[in-house]
Amino acid sequence: MAKVLFINPRVREEDEPRHVPYGIALLAAIAIDQGHQVQVYDENAWRRGPTVLEQVFKADDWDVIALGGITTSYNSIKQIVPLAREFCPGGVIVLGGGVLTSLPREMMTWLPDVDVGVIGEAFVTWPELLGAIDTGVRDFSAINGLILRKDGGLVFTPQRGLIHNLDSLPYPAWDLFPLEEVYFPNSQTLYSEEGMLATRRLDINASYGCSLICRYCYHLGIAGDMRYETGEDGEVEVVFDTPGNYTRTIRYHSPEYIVRMIKHMYDKYKVNFVVFLDENLMTMDRYSKGTWLREICRLWHENGLAPVMREDGTWDGVFWSGTSHATLCNPEILKIMREAGCSHLVYGYESFAPHVLKTIGKGATPANNKRSFFWTLEAGIRPVPNLIIGFPNDDFESLRANMQSWDDLGIIVKPHFATPYPGSEWFTVFRSDIENQYGGVLERFIMALGDASQITAVISKNFNAVELVGLRDIMVALNHDRINEYEQIWRRNHNIPDGQPSTLVGSTQDKEIKR
Repeated sequence: MAKVLFINPRVREEDEPRHVPYGIALLAAIAIDQGHQVQVYDENAWRRGPTVLEQVFKADDWDVIALGGITTSYNSIKQIVPLAREFCPGGVIVLGGGVLTSLPREMMTWLPDVDVGVIGEAFVTWPELLGAIDTGVRDFSAINGLILRKDGGLVFTPQRGLIHNLDSLPYPAWDLFPLEEVYFPNSQTLYSEEGMLATRRLDINASYGCSLICRYCYHLGIAGDMRYETGEDGEVEVVFDTPGNYTRTIRYHSPEYIVRMIKHMYDKYKVNFVVFLDENLMTMDRYSKGTWLREICRLWHENGLAPVMREDGTWDGVFWSGTSHATLCNPEILKIMREAGCSHLVYGYESFAPHVLKTIGKGATPANNKRSFFWTLEAGIRPVPNLIIGFPNDDFESLRANMQSWDDLGIIVKPHFATPYPGSEWFTVFRSDIENQYGGVLERFIMALGDASQITAVISKNFNAVELVGLRDIMVALNHDRINEYEQIWRRNHNIPDGQPSTLVGSTQDKEIKR
């Protein structure tokens, strides 16, 4: 059977490694179930650099070197792949995940040492590819869901469909990762008291996809949003959301599978906290007509997982957290979730300005956002608001609306910057402008991407990068006077008199928003 080496590239280097890479852990388990010999080197956990990577590559005669991740892991991948080719000349280098799926042709061009790219969901493609490699096959054109090098060019094999029985998947191969050395010591999540006291945390994906059409969001090709189209030049391309063209496939594990897996984690690894990595728990609950989360919570109690506090502040059982949505939650389900151990929920409020929310595609209003915040607090769950500035039509009115809402809620939120990640609708809409901001070199933008806490490509039609950075700091300082003062400077610079909307009209971006 094939000797498979997974490499988990670095990501979010400004923070400690906190999350076992769920996708790699799942694919490793699938390969092991097939009988392949699998090893993992977690460069994101160890962060030892090229010297140790060289030792890892030389440690065996690897048949396959597999790596992948989200787009922000690209810098690390770009360093790893040439080393893999140098020290494993006979191995098949396979790249997958969102970094490849969002820009398959570009990634294969920028990374000439990659032999095969796995596009979209890999649960079926990956074992088929390993099976072919194990039998000595090197022509993979009969396998769906790939981008290949052929005759000096790049070719796509037919699109791979999504699986629908998620319960057929094995549990992730957590044993292959440095849990005790790295991940458990970094268990704390600073969003709730229980999260801050967590000592043995693991994460799960209970569902894949989301019903919403948030224009800044990329679903990694696992939500039905990805399709293949043939352009006028005859080239096949992977296409994601475009204005007015949306497809969503909603999939989730059964409550029985989810709680059975949590019980396994509790019994084997003694976990006391679990984070649901799902895009939106409430989407799945609404899609299941309100039965999914209720049943998960019921089984949580039935299996003895509901936390019981000790006098010393520790607990038996498992606290948990996840994501919610302002228009989909209600007081009843929030109370049920809290009783089962839910400690905090992340809400992507994004903005409290009505005219901004209308362009995002999330279906929320300022009133929905505020109502869900207080509902969650009243249920005993800590709401964690996420805000973004730099949306295409953000203006001084929207900045003030956000600051006023912070006053109403009694909070301060440091906003992220609107970032058009590859695969999102706004990346497609603003791609030419993004490239222009990086001298026409798209790869420079990809290499600059982080977790949206730093400014990269700007899609705002009213503010430039310097203004957004400065305005965010002024907002967090709650300095309304400085906001007002700069608006007057801004109006003079753009010849917009008082009394007129603080919006630059007629730009290319403005036309894209209206379209």
